[in-house]
Amino acid sequence: MEYFQNLPEWAQQLITIVGLIIFWAVLWTITSRLVSKYKTAQEERDAGSFKTLRIQNYNVLTGRDIKAARIMVIRAIGFVAKTGIFFVGLGSILSVYPATRAVMQTAYDAILADLALTLDALINYLPDLLFLIILFIIVRFGLRILKLFFQGLKRERIEFAGFYPEWADPTYKLVRFLVIMFALILAFPYLPGNDSPAFQAASLFLGVLVSLGSAGAVANIIAGIMIIYMRAFEIGDYVRIADAEGNVIERNMFVTRIITRKNVEIAIPNSMVLSNHIINFSAQAREGSLVLHTEVTIGYDVPWQKVHECLLEAAGKTDGLEKDPAPFVLQTGLDDFYVSYQINGHTKEPQRMAEIYSNLFSHIQDAFHAAKIEIASPHLSAIRDGNQPNIPDDHLPKNFNPPGFRFSLFK
Repeated sequence: MEYFQNLPEWAQQLITIVGLIIFWAVLWTITSRLVSKYKTAQEERDAGSFKTLRIQNYNVLTGRDIKAARIMVIRAIGFVAKTGIFFVGLGSILSVYPATRAVMQTAYDAILADLALTLDALINYLPDLLFLIILFIIVRFGLRILKLFFQGLKRERIEFAGFYPEWADPTYKLVRFLVIMFALILAFPYLPGNDSPAFQAASLFLGVLVSLGSAGAVANIIAGIMIIYMRAFEIGDYVRIADAEGNVIERNMFVTRIITRKNVEIAIPNSMVLSNHIINFSAQAREGSLVLHTEVTIGYDVPWQKVHECLLEAAGKTDGLEKDPAPFVLQTGLDDFYVSYQINGHTKEPQRMAEIYSNLFSHIQDAFHAAKIEIASPHLSAIRDGNQPNIPDDHLPKNFNPPGFRFSLFK
């Protein structure tokens, strides 16, 4: 000690500074390691080891929530402790020199004054903070009850007349949004700085920005809600919307996505979906069967019974058309040169419409060619007495020669 006092002043100051740096560095390291140790210990703990905060039979705060809160508190304590060590250590080092001692004293006085004001404001804000905490707990608890209620509706444990199970999820999301918005409106007057000009200007700017830029989005959201409650289609249904046809793969508040038979994904804004007609091929197939149909035109010289027989034979060979109910034929027109026949068949696989129609057309051609019947589609007009018939050569007798024309002046 006597040796230290006999050293020059600058040497004493230098040794003091080095000693302070070492002391505060060691204290910083110890604090960092303690914080890291406790944080790691909390992170490695299973969430199930934390007690769940319950009110009656409902979980208000789960073990996962409590675990995350404890880790956040440990991080906050570590930050405050290391920040305090840094500033106190810096002040003690700078106070060694008389030139910087006054500056540090002034800085300390200012910091302590600000801390006192902050602490005073925090104490005054405690009632409002308590209200926000209670509001948060009530809203969280209420949303959990709403979720359980709508899950009961979805699983048909709870039933209401006119309320369909598929409405449960979108209705819950809508009600949850309204509850959260109502809670934010209640919480707004209790937020710190809500009456400051900067806060009010930011709120006004955000409101103007949302009102100007969300006209289309709001229209799509309203249309999406209406589509849900119209029950126009479900996920997986095969539909036609305007000129787009395919399976519905997604339906949200803004767009409806369908994938076509060519594996092309189409996103249609909900406002456009609502303004166009929607054909749902899967709706009837779920409840019974969908009727597929096509028409052929045959000349008047062919007996209608034979045409019916060929069409029913073709429908019977087509994979995807149901045997029960059985296919049926309708005569839809008596035109100038031909009769229109419509073959109808039931199917429960609307996604295969293109394949079923293709197979049906092939079988219709085979059936009529085998019966030596010409298909006059869309129409055929001819004056002949021995021309080559319009059927493939494979269906004609071997060595077939079309007969010549026959003219007669007398009967």
